[in-house]
Parts: sequence; C-alpha cells; structure tokens
Amino acid sequence: MAKTKPTRTSTKAHNKKKKARPQETPEQLYDRAITLISQSQPEEALQAALKLLSTLHPNANSAYPQTTLPTLNLIGEIYVELGDADEARRYFKDAVDIDPDGAADEDMGGGSEKFLWLAQLCESGGAESVTWFERGVAVLKREIAQLQERVESGKVQDEEKESLEGMVQYKRERLAKALCGVVEIYMTDLSWESDAETRCEGLITEALLLSPASPEVLQTVASVRLSQIRLEDARAALARSIDLWKNLDPEDPDVPDFPTRISLARLLMEAEMEDEAMEVIERLISEDDQSVEAWYLGGWCLHLLANKRKQEANGMITNEDSAESKEALAMLKSSREWLLKTLTLYGLLEYEDARLKEHTTELVTQLNSMLGEPDEGAGEEEDGFDDGWEDEDLDGVAGDEEMEGT
Repeated sequence: MAKTKPTRTSTKAHNKKKKARPQETPEQLYDRAITLISQSQPEEALQAALKLLSTLHPNANSAYPQTTLPTLNLIGEIYVELGDADEARRYFKDAVDIDPDGAADEDMGGGSEKFLWLAQLCESGGAESVTWFERGVAVLKREIAQLQERVESGKVQDEEKESLEGMVQYKRERLAKALCGVVEIYMTDLSWESDAETRCEGLITEALLLSPASPEVLQTVASVRLSQIRLEDARAALARSIDLWKNLDPEDPDVPDFPTRISLARLLMEAEMEDEAMEVIERLISEDDQSVEAWYLGGWCLHLLANKRKQEANGMITNEDSAESKEALAMLKSSREWLLKTLTLYGLLEYEDARLKEHTTELVTQLNSMLGEPDEGAGEEEDGFDDGWEDEDLDGVAGDEEMEGT
C-alpha cells in the first residue's frame, strides 16, 4: 500500500510544533529566577540565573561587566540555598571584584550583602571573616549616614520621609546583626585574643543602641553574659528576646528564622531555662518535623529537665508508686522517644553531624540502662509515638547529668 501523502493541515501542525519558543529577555530571566526561589525551586532558579549570566556575559574569557552584578549576587544566594558554599563564595567574590566598596546602587547589586555573605561563608573564619564583616559594616554605616542626611535635609515630602526612615531602621537592624556576627567570631575563633572580651562588650553595646528590640541581638548579649558567667543577666536577655515574638503567628516576619531559634534553644538550655527551651523546640517541630537538630535538642532538654526535677526533690525518688516517680518515668520515656526519632531521621536524611549522633547515642544508652530496652519500633512515626510533652509532666523527676555540647 502506498504511503499516504501528508495533508496540508498536518504539515502546518508539524511546523507549528517546530516553531521555537520566544527567547526570554534578561529582565524576564531574572524575574523567573526570583519567582522560582520564592517557590522553593532553587535548582530551576539556578538554571534561569546561569542562562541570564551567559546572556549578559557571552565571552567567558573576559571580565564580568558591571551589568552582571545583580546576577552574580543572585547566583551566589541560590548556591547558598543549595548548600554549595564553594560556588557561592566564587560568585560573591566575582561580585566584589566589580564593586569592591559596595558603592554601586543597591538595585544594581551594590550594598553590603555580598560582604556579609562572604563573612559567613569564609573557609578560614577568624580574622578573615572579621575583615569581610567590617567591609559590610562600613557600607551599612555609609548608607545609613546618607539616608539620615536626606531625612534631615528638610527637602523631602512626608511620605518620602517616612519611607526613608523605614529604610534607616532596616539598615540599622542589618548593621546590628553584622556586629553580632563579629561578636560570635571573637567568642569562638578569636577567643584567645587579649582584647576579645573588650571587643565583644563594645560591639554588643553598639548593636543594642542600633536595635534594642532585636531578638537576635538579645541572644548575642545572652551568649556573651553566659561566657562571663553572669547567669541572671543572660536569663534576662533571653526572656526579653522570647517575649518579642512568642505570641506572634508563625508567618509573622518578626519571628526569628529557624536557625536563630535553634541557637536560642541551645542558649536557653545553657542558661538552665529548660521549660522555655522546650516551648521553643515544640514550636520548631510544629514548623518542621524533619529537623534532626530540633528533635535532638528536645530529647536532650527533656533529659536535663528530668535531672533538674530529681535535684529539686533532693534525689528522693525511690517509691515507684509515687507521683514524682511516675512523672520521672514519663519524662524519661519521652526523652528517649525524641532521641530515637533523632537517630531515625539522622539515617533517613543522611545527616552529617557526627558529634550530634554520638551524643544522642550516648543519651539513649544511658536511658536504656535506666528504663530497659525500648519496644520494637520506638522512635518511628507509628500509633502511640508521642512527639510532644505536657506541662504537667514537668513536676517531678530523675538523674543528675551535666550538660554536654555537640
């Protein structure tokens, strides 16, 4: 049988299929990358951003032009989102080469952000990280001064003045957080420096003046006070920090981000504010029940609460039928459930914090020696697994262990 001759309509349809999709403009590529990031699609966002970069900079052997600055910053931030610090550093450093003083307009990729990212991503940490922070701080101080000059000039209308004042406040908060970043370095990598404590005091004082109602700044104050063994001052700062956001909706922008609240839980435990720490951890778990660190901190915190309650009872928990003993048993079992959940997620998610796993395993071993081996399937998300804790369970309990860090 002879082949059927294609009809004119089928030929048109074929040609229509072959018609190329209209090429996106640089603006459209940039907007698409931003949209994809907001939709939690960083891999797709990276493809769009890299395509944009090749469009703006087709000759890979030449230096990046000024027009690529926003794109370089964007790609760096996408790599941060993807967890690739090496590539993020590379693109942020390329951006710094174009704008070494952060003097370019912010809409064109200028400003402090690339310096602050490099401070956090710095491989060697220590003095090099402080140098990057200081470059970002210098940019922010310059921008704040310029904005305040415009506000005070008397040449702007009320609406514009209000907008400028809002920008000043935002940059003051960014500056305060950058100063806190320097404090953290002087408390860790550079703690051996003779002037480390003096530097920390000066920096947190400046940060508090800039942003006295910042939960992150107050947490940093608490961290410094704990290192100085000023426990009551640390507790006061932590209590103020929590009060600023504890009654806000989870989506409220004034609620600190997840990693900041993880750090808060650790500080609360170090300050022996375990009840408050558990409230923070419970909220974290409600937002992300796949967080290995949140489950670990919850299990450890319940263990510490049990120890504290026994000490409060002078260690007199001997009658297994007493209310104290029953409360102790319930709390210890809850601690083990949280810790077993930690180990389950650790394996499933291929988590890489070996010290966290080691401490979790150590705590589970201790609990098994006290409670006996757990039922089969304990720690899994099955019926009967209690992933919460109750306030009424916190009135009694066991053990006397010192806090250990990971």
